[in-house]
Amino acid sequence: MKKNIDRVILIVLDSVGIGFSDDANEYGDLGANTLGHIGDAVGLHMPNMARLGLGNLANIGGIPRNMKPEGAFGIAKEVSKGKDTTTGHWEIAGQILEEPFPTYLNGFPKEIIDEFEEKTGRKTIGNKVASGTAIIEELGDQHVASGDLIVYTSADSVFQIAAHEEIVPLEELYRYCEIAREMLNVGRVIARPFIGESGAYTRTSNRHDYALEPADNMMSRLKEAGQDVCAVGKISDIFAGKGVTESRRTKDNMEGVDTTIDFIKESNKGLIFTNLVDFDMLFGHRRDVWGYKNALEEFDARLPEILETMRENDLLIITADHGNDPIFKGTDHTREHIPIVVAGNHVKPGRIGFRNSFKDIADTVEDILMEKESEGSFADIIL
Repeated sequence: MKKNIDRVILIVLDSVGIGFSDDANEYGDLGANTLGHIGDAVGLHMPNMARLGLGNLANIGGIPRNMKPEGAFGIAKEVSKGKDTTTGHWEIAGQILEEPFPTYLNGFPKEIIDEFEEKTGRKTIGNKVASGTAIIEELGDQHVASGDLIVYTSADSVFQIAAHEEIVPLEELYRYCEIAREMLNVGRVIARPFIGESGAYTRTSNRHDYALEPADNMMSRLKEAGQDVCAVGKISDIFAGKGVTESRRTKDNMEGVDTTIDFIKESNKGLIFTNLVDFDMLFGHRRDVWGYKNALEEFDARLPEILETMRENDLLIITADHGNDPIFKGTDHTREHIPIVVAGNHVKPGRIGFRNSFKDIADTVEDILMEKESEGSFADIIL
Protein backbone atom coordinates (compact mmCIF):
# COMPACT_ATOMS: atom_id res chain seq x y z
CA MET A 1 0.00 0.00 0.00
CA LYS A 2 1.47 3.34 -1.05
CA LYS A 3 2.30 5.67 1.85
CA ASN A 4 -0.34 3.92 3.98
CA ILE A 5 -3.21 5.46 1.98
CA ASP A 6 -6.29 3.51 3.04
CA ARG A 7 -9.06 5.53 1.37
CA VAL A 8 -9.54 7.30 -1.94
CA ILE A 9 -12.24 9.92 -2.50
CA LEU A 10 -12.94 10.04 -6.25
CA ILE A 11 -15.17 12.92 -7.37
CA VAL A 12 -16.39 13.15 -10.96
CA LEU A 13 -17.44 16.64 -12.05
CA ASP A 14 -19.86 15.42 -14.70
CA SER A 15 -19.00 16.89 -18.13
CA VAL A 16 -16.19 19.22 -17.00
CA GLY A 17 -13.90 18.57 -19.97
CA ILE A 18 -10.67 20.44 -20.60
CA GLY A 19 -10.36 20.56 -24.39
CA PHE A 20 -11.23 18.48 -27.45
CA SER A 21 -9.59 15.07 -27.88
CA ASP A 22 -7.33 14.18 -30.78
CA ASP A 23 -10.19 12.11 -32.25
CA ALA A 24 -12.86 14.78 -31.64
CA ASN A 25 -13.38 15.26 -35.37
CA GLU A 26 -14.86 11.74 -35.53
CA TYR A 27 -17.57 12.95 -33.16
CA GLY A 28 -18.15 16.36 -34.71
CA ASP A 29 -16.53 18.01 -31.69
CA LEU A 30 -13.39 19.59 -33.09
CA GLY A 31 -12.95 22.87 -31.21
CA ALA A 32 -14.95 21.98 -28.08
CA ASN A 33 -13.45 23.06 -24.77
CA THR A 34 -15.79 23.13 -21.77
CA LEU A 35 -13.55 24.74 -19.14
CA GLY A 36 -11.64 26.87 -21.62
CA HIS A 37 -14.68 28.36 -23.33
CA ILE A 38 -16.49 29.09 -20.06
CA GLY A 39 -13.35 30.79 -18.75
CA ASP A 40 -12.95 32.83 -21.93
CA ALA A 41 -16.60 33.85 -22.04
CA VAL A 42 -17.40 34.76 -18.44
CA GLY A 43 -14.26 34.07 -16.39
CA LEU A 44 -13.94 31.50 -13.62
CA HIS A 45 -13.07 32.22 -10.00
CA MET A 46 -11.88 28.88 -8.59
CA PRO A 47 -9.04 29.75 -6.20
CA ASN A 48 -9.03 26.39 -4.44
CA MET A 49 -8.76 24.31 -7.62
CA ALA A 50 -6.16 26.82 -8.81
CA ARG A 51 -4.24 26.25 -5.61
CA LEU A 52 -4.10 22.54 -6.42
CA GLY A 53 -2.89 23.21 -9.96
CA LEU A 54 -5.92 23.22 -12.28
CA GLY A 55 -4.71 26.38 -14.01
CA ASN A 56 -1.39 24.68 -14.82
CA LEU A 57 -3.15 22.27 -17.17
CA ALA A 58 -4.47 24.76 -19.74
CA ASN A 59 -5.27 28.41 -20.34
CA ILE A 60 -8.52 28.87 -18.44
CA GLY A 61 -9.79 32.42 -18.05
CA GLY A 62 -9.74 33.46 -14.39
CA ILE A 63 -7.79 30.42 -13.18
CA PRO A 64 -4.10 31.41 -13.03
CA ARG A 65 -1.13 29.12 -13.23
CA ASN A 66 0.37 28.37 -9.82
CA MET A 67 4.14 28.44 -9.42
CA LYS A 68 3.86 26.43 -6.18
CA PRO A 69 0.86 24.12 -6.64
CA GLU A 70 -0.28 22.11 -3.64
CA GLY A 71 -1.66 19.20 -5.66
CA ALA A 72 -0.73 16.84 -8.48
CA PHE A 73 -2.41 17.38 -11.82
CA GLY A 74 -2.71 15.92 -15.31
CA ILE A 75 -4.93 15.31 -18.31
CA ALA A 76 -6.34 12.04 -19.66
CA LYS A 77 -7.77 11.00 -23.03
CA GLU A 78 -10.62 8.58 -23.56
CA VAL A 79 -9.93 5.32 -25.37
CA SER A 80 -13.45 3.89 -25.35
CA LYS A 81 -15.77 4.56 -28.23
CA GLY A 82 -18.37 7.11 -27.19
CA LYS A 83 -18.72 10.29 -25.19
CA ASP A 84 -21.48 9.52 -22.73
CA THR A 85 -21.65 9.24 -18.96
CA THR A 86 -21.65 5.45 -18.82
CA THR A 87 -18.72 5.07 -21.20
CA GLY A 88 -16.66 7.67 -19.36
CA HIS A 89 -17.35 6.32 -15.88
CA TRP A 90 -16.77 2.71 -16.92
CA GLU A 91 -13.37 3.66 -18.34
CA ILE A 92 -12.52 5.59 -15.16
CA ALA A 93 -13.31 2.34 -13.31
CA GLY A 94 -11.11 0.33 -15.66
CA GLN A 95 -13.39 -1.00 -18.43
CA ILE A 96 -12.68 0.11 -22.00
CA LEU A 97 -15.47 -0.25 -24.57
CA GLU A 98 -14.27 -1.36 -27.99
CA GLU A 99 -17.70 -0.75 -29.55
CA PRO A 100 -19.93 2.22 -28.74
CA PHE A 101 -23.38 1.79 -27.29
CA PRO A 102 -26.06 2.12 -30.02
CA THR A 103 -27.61 5.52 -30.64
CA TYR A 104 -30.90 6.42 -32.32
CA LEU A 105 -30.56 9.83 -33.90
CA ASN A 106 -33.75 9.33 -35.92
CA GLY A 107 -35.76 7.96 -33.02
CA PHE A 108 -36.33 4.34 -32.14
CA PRO A 109 -37.48 1.89 -34.84
CA LYS A 110 -41.18 1.10 -35.02
CA GLU A 111 -40.66 -2.49 -33.88
CA ILE A 112 -39.02 -1.31 -30.66
CA ILE A 113 -41.77 1.20 -29.91
CA ASP A 114 -44.49 -1.34 -30.76
CA GLU A 115 -42.97 -3.92 -28.42
CA PHE A 116 -42.55 -1.36 -25.63
CA GLU A 117 -46.17 -0.19 -25.97
CA GLU A 118 -47.43 -3.78 -25.94
CA LYS A 119 -45.43 -4.68 -22.82
CA THR A 120 -46.36 -1.52 -20.89
CA GLY A 121 -49.94 -1.21 -22.04
CA ARG A 122 -49.42 2.49 -22.78
CA LYS A 123 -49.01 4.40 -26.01
CA THR A 124 -45.99 6.66 -26.52
CA ILE A 125 -45.45 10.11 -27.99
CA GLY A 126 -42.27 11.93 -28.99
CA ASN A 127 -39.75 9.30 -30.08
CA LYS A 128 -37.08 11.74 -31.22
CA VAL A 129 -33.85 13.40 -30.19
CA ALA A 130 -34.80 16.20 -27.83
CA SER A 131 -33.87 18.25 -24.80
CA GLY A 132 -35.62 16.90 -21.73
CA THR A 133 -36.98 20.26 -20.65
CA ALA A 134 -38.06 21.19 -24.18
CA ILE A 135 -39.94 17.97 -24.81
CA ILE A 136 -42.02 18.14 -21.64
CA GLU A 137 -42.88 21.71 -22.54
CA GLU A 138 -43.87 20.55 -26.01
CA LEU A 139 -45.71 17.33 -25.14
CA GLY A 140 -46.55 17.68 -21.43
CA ASP A 141 -50.16 18.73 -22.02
CA GLN A 142 -50.75 15.87 -24.46
CA HIS A 143 -49.24 13.41 -21.99
CA VAL A 144 -51.39 14.69 -19.10
CA ALA A 145 -54.53 14.49 -21.23
CA SER A 146 -53.85 11.04 -22.69
CA GLY A 147 -51.53 9.26 -20.28
CA ASP A 148 -49.24 8.42 -23.20
CA LEU A 149 -45.58 8.15 -22.20
CA ILE A 150 -43.12 10.69 -23.57
CA VAL A 151 -40.20 8.75 -25.07
CA TYR A 152 -37.12 10.50 -26.36
CA THR A 153 -33.38 10.11 -26.81
CA SER A 154 -30.27 12.20 -27.50
CA ALA A 155 -26.95 11.88 -29.28
CA ASP A 156 -26.04 9.55 -26.40
CA SER A 157 -27.14 5.95 -26.04
CA VAL A 158 -30.25 6.57 -23.94
CA PHE A 159 -33.93 5.64 -23.89
CA GLN A 160 -35.66 8.27 -21.75
CA ILE A 161 -39.21 8.15 -20.46
CA ALA A 162 -40.82 11.33 -19.15
CA ALA A 163 -44.07 11.24 -17.22
CA HIS A 164 -45.99 13.48 -14.83
CA GLU A 165 -45.88 12.04 -11.31
CA GLU A 166 -49.63 12.59 -10.86
CA ILE A 167 -50.44 10.79 -14.11
CA VAL A 168 -47.93 7.94 -13.87
CA PRO A 169 -46.91 7.05 -10.29
CA LEU A 170 -43.16 6.75 -9.78
CA GLU A 171 -43.16 3.00 -9.16
CA GLU A 172 -45.12 2.50 -12.36
CA LEU A 173 -42.68 4.68 -14.32
CA TYR A 174 -39.76 2.75 -12.86
CA ARG A 175 -41.41 -0.52 -13.89
CA TYR A 176 -41.72 0.75 -17.46
CA CYS A 177 -38.02 1.60 -17.39
CA GLU A 178 -37.21 -1.93 -16.24
CA ILE A 179 -39.19 -3.26 -19.19
CA ALA A 180 -37.22 -1.05 -21.57
CA ARG A 181 -33.97 -2.10 -19.90
CA GLU A 182 -34.74 -5.76 -20.57
CA MET A 183 -35.55 -4.96 -24.21
CA LEU A 184 -32.64 -2.72 -25.19
CA ASN A 185 -28.84 -2.65 -25.20
CA VAL A 186 -28.61 1.15 -24.92
CA GLY A 187 -26.17 2.49 -22.34
CA ARG A 188 -28.94 3.77 -20.07
CA VAL A 189 -32.70 3.79 -19.71
CA ILE A 190 -33.66 6.89 -17.73
CA ALA A 191 -36.85 7.73 -15.83
CA ARG A 192 -37.57 11.46 -16.15
CA PRO A 193 -40.51 12.31 -13.87
CA PHE A 194 -41.92 15.85 -13.75
CA ILE A 195 -44.59 17.82 -11.94
CA GLY A 196 -46.47 21.09 -12.35
CA GLU A 197 -49.15 22.62 -14.51
CA SER A 198 -49.37 23.48 -18.19
CA GLY A 199 -46.73 26.02 -19.10
CA ALA A 200 -44.83 25.44 -15.85
CA TYR A 201 -43.73 21.81 -15.84
CA THR A 202 -40.53 21.05 -13.91
CA ARG A 203 -38.51 17.86 -13.65
CA THR A 204 -38.11 16.36 -10.18
CA SER A 205 -35.16 14.79 -8.39
CA ASN A 206 -36.78 11.35 -8.71
CA ARG A 207 -34.82 10.60 -11.86
CA HIS A 208 -33.55 7.03 -11.98
CA ASP A 209 -30.99 5.55 -14.37
CA TYR A 210 -30.94 1.91 -15.43
CA ALA A 211 -27.54 0.99 -16.83
CA LEU A 212 -26.22 -2.18 -18.36
CA GLU A 213 -24.15 -4.21 -15.93
CA PRO A 214 -20.44 -3.58 -16.41
CA ALA A 215 -17.68 -6.17 -16.45
CA ASP A 216 -15.48 -6.68 -13.39
CA ASN A 217 -13.77 -3.41 -12.62
CA MET A 218 -12.05 -1.38 -9.92
CA MET A 219 -15.20 -1.30 -7.79
CA SER A 220 -16.04 -4.99 -7.93
CA ARG A 221 -12.43 -5.95 -7.24
CA LEU A 222 -12.25 -3.62 -4.24
CA LYS A 223 -15.50 -5.05 -2.88
CA GLU A 224 -14.28 -8.62 -3.37
CA ALA A 225 -11.12 -7.68 -1.46
CA GLY A 226 -13.25 -6.63 1.51
CA GLN A 227 -12.99 -2.89 0.97
CA ASP A 228 -15.84 -0.40 1.18
CA VAL A 229 -17.16 1.13 -2.04
CA CYS A 230 -19.41 4.04 -1.08
CA ALA A 231 -21.37 5.48 -4.00
CA VAL A 232 -22.73 9.03 -4.04
CA GLY A 233 -25.29 10.40 -6.51
CA LYS A 234 -25.90 8.35 -9.63
CA ILE A 235 -22.74 6.22 -9.36
CA SER A 236 -24.70 3.12 -8.33
CA ASP A 237 -27.10 3.65 -11.25
CA ILE A 238 -24.24 3.99 -13.74
CA PHE A 239 -22.73 0.70 -12.61
CA ALA A 240 -26.06 -1.10 -12.07
CA GLY A 241 -25.07 -1.45 -8.41
CA LYS A 242 -22.13 -3.72 -9.23
CA GLY A 243 -19.27 -3.40 -6.77
CA VAL A 244 -21.16 -0.97 -4.52
CA THR A 245 -21.30 -1.67 -0.78
CA GLU A 246 -23.39 1.39 0.13
CA SER A 247 -25.17 3.96 -2.02
CA ARG A 248 -26.74 7.30 -1.19
CA ARG A 249 -28.75 9.19 -3.77
CA THR A 250 -28.62 12.98 -3.98
CA LYS A 251 -30.84 15.67 -5.47
CA ASP A 252 -28.15 18.16 -6.54
CA ASN A 253 -24.44 18.97 -6.46
CA MET A 254 -24.39 20.47 -3.00
CA GLU A 255 -26.20 17.52 -1.47
CA GLY A 256 -23.63 15.39 -3.30
CA VAL A 257 -20.84 17.29 -1.57
CA ASP A 258 -22.65 17.03 1.78
CA THR A 259 -23.06 13.27 1.35
CA THR A 260 -19.43 12.85 0.33
CA ILE A 261 -18.35 14.71 3.45
CA ASP A 262 -20.66 12.53 5.56
CA PHE A 263 -18.97 9.43 4.14
CA ILE A 264 -15.52 10.93 4.79
CA LYS A 265 -16.44 11.43 8.46
CA GLU A 266 -17.36 7.76 8.80
CA SER A 267 -15.06 4.80 9.49
CA ASN A 268 -15.14 3.24 6.01
CA LYS A 269 -11.96 2.21 4.21
CA GLY A 270 -11.60 1.86 0.48
CA LEU A 271 -13.34 4.06 -2.10
CA ILE A 272 -15.82 6.93 -1.90
CA PHE A 273 -17.01 7.46 -5.48
CA THR A 274 -19.09 10.59 -6.17
CA ASN A 275 -20.81 11.95 -9.27
CA LEU A 276 -21.88 15.61 -9.33
CA VAL A 277 -24.32 15.74 -12.23
CA ASP A 278 -25.64 19.33 -12.24
CA PHE A 279 -22.82 20.63 -14.46
CA ASP A 280 -24.03 18.33 -17.23
CA MET A 281 -27.74 17.95 -16.64
CA LEU A 282 -28.69 21.50 -15.68
CA PHE A 283 -26.14 23.65 -17.48
CA GLY A 284 -24.21 21.83 -20.21
CA HIS A 285 -27.18 20.38 -22.08
CA ARG A 286 -29.12 23.62 -21.64
CA ARG A 287 -26.14 25.69 -22.85
CA ASP A 288 -26.34 27.81 -19.71
CA VAL A 289 -22.87 29.36 -19.47
CA TRP A 290 -23.58 31.44 -16.38
CA GLY A 291 -25.22 28.54 -14.59
CA TYR A 292 -22.25 26.33 -15.39
CA LYS A 293 -19.83 29.00 -14.14
CA ASN A 294 -21.76 29.41 -10.90
CA ALA A 295 -21.90 25.65 -10.32
CA LEU A 296 -18.13 25.32 -10.81
CA GLU A 297 -17.46 28.17 -8.39
CA GLU A 298 -19.94 26.74 -5.90
CA PHE A 299 -18.06 23.43 -5.92
CA ASP A 300 -14.74 25.20 -5.58
CA ALA A 301 -16.01 27.03 -2.49
CA ARG A 302 -16.79 23.67 -0.85
CA LEU A 303 -13.39 22.15 -1.64
CA PRO A 304 -11.68 23.39 1.57
CA GLU A 305 -14.40 21.69 3.63
CA ILE A 306 -13.73 18.41 1.82
CA LEU A 307 -9.98 18.72 2.35
CA GLU A 308 -10.33 19.68 6.00
CA THR A 309 -12.59 16.70 6.70
CA MET A 310 -10.21 14.18 5.13
CA ARG A 311 -8.13 11.95 7.36
CA GLU A 312 -4.32 11.80 7.35
CA ASN A 313 -4.27 8.79 5.02
CA ASP A 314 -6.98 9.91 2.59
CA LEU A 315 -6.38 10.76 -1.05
CA LEU A 316 -8.68 12.97 -3.14
CA ILE A 317 -8.94 12.65 -6.94
CA ILE A 318 -11.11 15.15 -8.83
CA THR A 319 -11.81 14.41 -12.48
CA ALA A 320 -14.55 14.36 -15.17
CA ASP A 321 -16.13 11.85 -17.56
CA HIS A 322 -16.51 13.79 -20.85
CA GLY A 323 -17.22 17.35 -21.95
CA ASN A 324 -20.41 19.35 -22.45
CA ASP A 325 -19.23 22.70 -23.76
CA PRO A 326 -22.12 25.17 -23.25
CA ILE A 327 -20.73 27.46 -25.95
CA PHE A 328 -20.17 24.75 -28.58
CA LYS A 329 -22.79 23.83 -31.18
CA GLY A 330 -25.71 21.59 -30.31
CA THR A 331 -26.89 20.43 -26.90
CA ASP A 332 -24.96 17.19 -26.46
CA HIS A 333 -21.82 15.90 -24.80
CA THR A 334 -18.48 16.78 -26.36
CA ARG A 335 -15.52 14.44 -26.89
CA GLU A 336 -12.89 16.00 -24.64
CA HIS A 337 -9.91 15.21 -22.47
CA ILE A 338 -10.55 15.28 -18.74
CA PRO A 339 -8.61 16.97 -15.95
CA ILE A 340 -7.16 14.97 -13.06
CA VAL A 341 -6.39 16.89 -9.87
CA VAL A 342 -5.07 15.03 -6.81
CA ALA A 343 -4.76 16.25 -3.21
CA GLY A 344 -3.96 14.86 0.21
CA ASN A 345 -1.37 15.00 2.97
CA HIS A 346 0.94 12.54 1.23
CA VAL A 347 0.66 13.93 -2.31
CA LYS A 348 3.79 15.15 -4.06
CA PRO A 349 2.82 18.35 -5.95
CA GLY A 350 3.51 18.51 -9.67
CA ARG A 351 2.54 17.11 -13.03
CA ILE A 352 1.41 13.55 -13.58
CA GLY A 353 1.61 14.05 -17.33
CA PHE A 354 -0.75 13.19 -20.17
CA ARG A 355 -2.50 9.90 -19.49
CA ASN A 356 -3.39 7.68 -22.43
CA SER A 357 -6.63 6.42 -20.90
CA PHE A 358 -9.16 7.29 -18.20
CA LYS A 359 -8.36 3.75 -17.01
CA ASP A 360 -5.15 5.11 -15.47
CA ILE A 361 -7.34 6.39 -12.63
CA ALA A 362 -8.57 2.86 -11.85
CA ASP A 363 -5.04 1.49 -12.14
CA THR A 364 -3.87 4.11 -9.64
CA VAL A 365 -6.67 3.46 -7.16
CA GLU A 366 -6.08 -0.29 -7.25
CA ASP A 367 -2.32 0.20 -6.97
CA ILE A 368 -2.81 2.33 -3.87
CA LEU A 369 -5.54 0.34 -2.12
CA MET A 370 -4.65 -3.22 -3.17
CA GLU A 371 -0.97 -3.02 -4.19
CA LYS A 372 -2.00 -4.10 -7.67
CA GLU A 373 0.67 -2.50 -9.81
CA SER A 374 -0.50 -1.68 -13.33
CA GLU A 375 1.20 -0.01 -16.25
CA GLY A 376 -1.20 2.93 -16.22
CA SER A 377 -0.86 3.74 -12.52
CA PHE A 378 0.50 7.15 -11.58
CA ALA A 379 0.71 6.27 -7.86
CA ASP A 380 4.51 6.45 -7.87
CA ILE A 381 4.34 9.97 -9.29
CA ILE A 382 1.89 11.40 -6.78
CA LEU A 383 3.04 9.62 -3.59
